[in-house]
Amino acid sequence: MMTDPIADMLTRIRNGLQAKHETVLIPSSGLKKEVARILTEEGYVTEVKTEQGEQARDIEVTLKYLQGRVPVLRHIERVSKPGRRLYCGKDDVPVVLNGLGIAIISTSQGVLTDRRCRELGIGGEVICRVW
Repeated sequence: MMTDPIADMLTRIRNGLQAKHETVLIPSSGLKKEVARILTEEGYVTEVKTEQGEQARDIEVTLKYLQGRVPVLRHIERVSKPGRRLYCGKDDVPVVLNGLGIAIISTSQGVLTDRRCRELGIGGEVICRVW
């Protein structure tokens, strides 16, 4: 039984980058699709496709590399965990590497980046940090 599906998703992406795979398959959920969408919009992964598997739907994430197979995504870590949820208010939205990275935050208006949360003046649960 998996207790933290988001951590599993991030680990699959991290392992795929380390092994220099082209794509990784992740079991699908709504929150995972939104996190993958943000990673695509911010340019950390190339493409996200939802595929129909034999029993369940999967998300296929195409990883992005620079020349020499150097991953674009250098670091991805889970912040809020099932045992310790971490929330931020509108005034406490985290800044990752002075704006060079992003924090992905689950808000009442959907899953957003830290920059978008500051624009809208909302807070929420900090899912992960990426750079």
